[in-house]
Amino acid sequence: MPIKKSKKHKLSVGWIGAGRMGYEMAGRLAKGGADVLIWNRTRAKAEPLSKYGAKVADEVSELAARDIVFCMVATWKDVKEVITNLLKNPRARPKMVIECSSISLEGSAELRAMLGKHKIQYLAAPVSGNAKVIKAGRLSFVCSGPEKAFSEALPFLKMIAPSASYVGDGELARIVKICHNVFLGVVTQSLAEITLLAQKAGVPRHAFLEFMNQSVMGSTFSRYKTPAFVNLDFKVTFTPHLLRKDMDLGLDAARTFEVPMPLASATRDLIQAMIGRGWTEQDFATLLLQQAQASGVTLKSENVEVGDGLS
Repeated sequence: MPIKKSKKHKLSVGWIGAGRMGYEMAGRLAKGGADVLIWNRTRAKAEPLSKYGAKVADEVSELAARDIVFCMVATWKDVKEVITNLLKNPRARPKMVIECSSISLEGSAELRAMLGKHKIQYLAAPVSGNAKVIKAGRLSFVCSGPEKAFSEALPFLKMIAPSASYVGDGELARIVKICHNVFLGVVTQSLAEITLLAQKAGVPRHAFLEFMNQSVMGSTFSRYKTPAFVNLDFKVTFTPHLLRKDMDLGLDAARTFEVPMPLASATRDLIQAMIGRGWTEQDFATLLLQQAQASGVTLKSENVEVGDGLS
């Protein structure tokens, strides 16, 4: 999907985090013509974005003079650290912080309170998708906080992603994202189980998944994971450690709201077993390899050209 060009929006943007996700998201803002100043712990990772017109800061506190500051980092610990440092600038405060990382309800509420003390608007805006999805223009935001803040931020959100859903005030976007990632884990494990069942009965993986992807059960996600399942290409899009973190957030929320989640709990244990085997540097789709071992199947790449629904 083409990047929406900025209509010379008067607001300036700060961006914290140039990892796999943050780099691509900030890049879409810069390519779209937004006035973007980026900070990353390792400056060299952010510097290539300067070719699209972005500027790179030496200190995160430099971003405090920006109107809107986005944050996309790995953990709540990282979020708290960078926002604390952002607020150390005694001469400037952003008007709004948009936090896109996957963090807990409690962490998000603490951040809202921290920013509220400085009269800074806060929008929780986690996302669905990975770096390849961003490049394809298929990312989705789910947002919560003051509706006025959402409306003000929407032109920038739309430069990054075609879809930005507003679900209400407070931390509601966090529970939506947590539910989303729990579903991600459960669906991946389920897809591994049925794919191995079909294979052990004699159906090639590519043939089974071709049918599934064209059936009413097919989805953007099943199509996207088909190359990994067919040709065993487990290049990292999302690590087992990060998925375990999100499963834990989901199960914590389930205890808080008294919702039994037996499938999620079983899936979390299987992800933990995968980590215990040392499978931590590959994509979480290596759940397929673990299921194969449990099923007495030795997997080999089928070396079949299959699409991922994005390219």
